[in-house]
Amino acid sequence: MYAAALFCQVLLATAAFALPSSRERLAQRVARRAAGAHLSHPKQSVPGPVTEVSSTTNATHAEFSSNWSGAVLVAGSGTYKSVTATFTVPTPREPSGGRGTHSASAWVGIDGDTCGSAILQTGVDFTVSGSSVSFDAWYEWFPAAAFDFSGFTVRAGDSITATVTASSTTSGTATLINHSTGQQVSHSFSRQPALCQENAEWIVEDFEENGGLVPLANWGTVTFTGASAGTSSGTSVGPSGATIIDLEQNGSVLTSVSTSGSSVTVEYTGS
Repeated sequence: MYAAALFCQVLLATAAFALPSSRERLAQRVARRAAGAHLSHPKQSVPGPVTEVSSTTNATHAEFSSNWSGAVLVAGSGTYKSVTATFTVPTPREPSGGRGTHSASAWVGIDGDTCGSAILQTGVDFTVSGSSVSFDAWYEWFPAAAFDFSGFTVRAGDSITATVTASSTTSGTATLINHSTGQQVSHSFSRQPALCQENAEWIVEDFEENGGLVPLANWGTVTFTGASAGTSSGTSVGPSGATIIDLEQNGSVLTSVSTSGSSVTVEYTGS
């Protein structure tokens, strides 16, 4: 009896020591980022179904993509210097019939639509695996992979402001503010592949991991509020009139996107 109890204690202690600490889990995520585990891509266009323009929601649904959903402003080269918006972190869910790990990412960025050579972006990944959900806050200058911000806590329901600023075509900053915790983080870039600065966007993405798009989570609705883009002329413009992009995979349109004033709403409509 005593021997059996002792054996159980040994097993429990061994299991406890085997569990990675929060610092170890962070290091593992950072290592996966460095290895290209999370990689945003320029918009991957696909031919979509013909959809009528809605005069009430400004949802033109003119373009479809296998990895992007959201709104993109397109102008001449050198136009956009900054992009910002605030969104509430959703609680990701498995899609109907889905099993395993599913993810998506909400971010703001410069370039990646009509100019795909570089993208300056920052945002939050949300992942569901069974009954567990997790979140990663990150920054990226494509074509390099994303890297996690260290020490920045994100939970479902948090209010996040994401901002990118290009100080030149090859340098800039990515900043996240968590209004729910009071935390703020920023990363500065320099000597990067040149931006065109002709796209400003607010996107929910099916990002790439280990060479393929991740199984897509059901994020419900992500609404970017206070959405604006700073221009080289010193003015600020909103997303009204932006190109609407819906996410389409395997012949099915999985999102409904609309803009109104200074907001972009990206709704997951898949089963």
